[in-house]
Amino acid sequence: MQWLSLLVVGCCLAVPTRSSPVSLSRNKRSFHHEPEGYWSKKLTWKTEWVKVWKIEKKLEWKPDWKKIQVPIWKEVQVPVWKEIQVPDWKTINKPVWIEKKVPAWKEIQVPDWIEKQVPAWKEIQVPDWKEIQVPDWKEIQVPDWKEIQVPAWKQIWKPIWVEIQVPAWKEIQVPEWKKNFVPEWVKEGIHGEHYLGKDEHGAEYTAHDLWKKKLIWKPVWKKVWRTEKKQIWVPQKKMEWKSEWVKVWKTEKKQIWRTEKKQIWRTEKKQIWRTEKKQIWIPKKVQIWRTEKKQIWVPKKELIWKQEKVQIWRTEKVKKWVTEKKEAWIDKWKKIWVPVWKSIEVPAWKKVSKPVWEKVWVKVHHHHGWD
Repeated sequence: MQWLSLLVVGCCLAVPTRSSPVSLSRNKRSFHHEPEGYWSKKLTWKTEWVKVWKIEKKLEWKPDWKKIQVPIWKEVQVPVWKEIQVPDWKTINKPVWIEKKVPAWKEIQVPDWIEKQVPAWKEIQVPDWKEIQVPDWKEIQVPDWKEIQVPAWKQIWKPIWVEIQVPAWKEIQVPEWKKNFVPEWVKEGIHGEHYLGKDEHGAEYTAHDLWKKKLIWKPVWKKVWRTEKKQIWVPQKKMEWKSEWVKVWKTEKKQIWRTEKKQIWRTEKKQIWRTEKKQIWIPKKVQIWRTEKKQIWVPKKELIWKQEKVQIWRTEKVKKWVTEKKEAWIDKWKKIWVPVWKSIEVPAWKKVSKPVWEKVWVKVHHHHGWD
């Protein structure tokens, strides 16, 4: 509104009059020859930058206190029943085996008696064996020597190639995983209300829960191959000397024979004496026995019941107090930060045009003829 009022005043002052050029030209008239004209006022607009103050909203965080419930553990004594074992005595009937003697009859052999209280004897013939020597012939093997013709042999050494395994190293490719990091843009949320500005009508724009891009490094496993040495076995030929026996030949390709003695076994008969058993009969006296019954005592087991006291354990309950932790809630004050929009004045520069009166010389041109 300030620059609009200046513009109206400037427009009112810019209207020229007819009398002002004549008066100015008369005052400035001198003795020298000057071009014909007059002084006039000209309204011009001068641009200036004016410092102004505009109101903006700034987000500030104001400390505040919030009442919260915090859990704590509180030790309390609670009664519990505990089972304990108490000794006690119990009368039981226990089976017991006792050993006692009972009479029994046993058949025994007793010698028989004849008159005059003399045991009776009976003569019988019993077989027996007697060893005697009997001549016999036995075939035995007796060593002897026999001349035989055998071919003559000569020991020679021949080279042969033997295949052996020798160790060697072979380069192989082994897979391995290598960890690399690659950049990646992810979206991250910015919580809260954010001021965006005003429109041409002065309405404020705010936004909630904006998103921003964040650069992270994402691990990526890449499969690479590294070279390792592996021991292998490769075949290789090795020369060795092997002994052989070859026959000896004359120049005319006739084989040579040599005389050797070879041990042989011939069969001969040799007289030996062998022992044989021959059955004979010899007289023997045998006592006569008769069977009688004799009373004996044999052990016998009898089951009886015997009372005994045995210790037993009975269960009783005893009241005890144990410490337990119980969860309780207490009030605490927590310091929080609350966003507050505050109106502040910030400096700004504004471009304005101011009217300025300038003094200018206006030349007068005479026109001949019809204008």
